[in-house]
Amino acid sequence: VEVHGEIAPGSEASAEVLVAALKNAFADQGARAVVLRINSPGGSPVQAGIVYDKIRRLKALHGKPVYAVVEDVCASGAYYIAAAADQIFVDKASMVGSIGVLIDDFGFSGLMGKLGIERRLITAGAHKGLLDPFSPQNERQTAYAKAMIDQIHQQFITVVKEGRGKRLKETPETFSGLFWNGEEAVRMGLADGLGNLDYV
Repeated sequence: VEVHGEIAPGSEASAEVLVAALKNAFADQGARAVVLRINSPGGSPVQAGIVYDKIRRLKALHGKPVYAVVEDVCASGAYYIAAAADQIFVDKASMVGSIGVLIDDFGFSGLMGKLGIERRLITAGAHKGLLDPFSPQNERQTAYAKAMIDQIHQQFITVVKEGRGKRLKETPETFSGLFWNGEEAVRMGLADGLGNLDYV
């Protein structure tokens, strides 16, 4: 099952596409195992979570092992999916990890002021304009958004701990959003060994 590119609705690595491929792979009576070939920087935590949950259910239903084989990148949401595998294999130079969550945004309110542009945002609901890039940053709304992504981060951490179990050698940096090369990922317990698709 190929997990390539951004994990997002409408992409070739969307939950819809991956779940259909996983169902076919697990249902194949000639298949002794399922291999996820991963080359993805991640994407939607929702899409990744759907795929992770489906892998766990299909493994329990069919009793087949799942192997993740990482090519160049297995970061963020892609690692979320890989955590469902029984074993993760990487190249020594693969980029692995980035266990974190972000909301990226821009703020244009200072530029608008310099250009003499006035923002006229009309909302129904006190926080409907949450993270509006044309309004000044609001501390209360920023704290709310931070709390929300902290919860999603905790969900991600739980999934990784469940998937990796005692193999994970947790350090203060493990869940910081950093990523590592494959060789280091094996040392940290984020991966099980070096190997490509042919080897596996």
